[in-house]
Amino acid sequence: MARVKGGLNARKKHNRVLKLAKGYRGARSKQYRVAKQSVMRALNSSFSGRKQRKRDMRSLWIIRINAAARMNGLSYSRLMHGLKLADVEINRKMLSEMAINDADGFKELTEVAKAKLA
Repeated sequence: MARVKGGLNARKKHNRVLKLAKGYRGARSKQYRVAKQSVMRALNSSFSGRKQRKRDMRSLWIIRINAAARMNGLSYSRLMHGLKLADVEINRKMLSEMAINDADGFKELTEVAKAKLA
């Protein structure tokens, strides 16, 4: 039986990595060894970036809710505490959307929170 050399499989593996490194500068897109390091780092960063995006969005929602709440005479923490006491279960994403697009509805929620706090 003839000996099988690994050239084809190695070439496929190299090309897969080089395809992912397309658009990188210099040796990072041409040489397998350098490209592999860059691609591994990029994939790690993209994984952690997906987690970071969720934290960033929550932070943005809280900032928006706080700004709208202060326009209605409450701080963010007092608004959230009042809503919790009033058993209003609405998430921060929806509260943020209400603060931007439905100011009247948000004002009603702040009134509910104020009533429960008083």
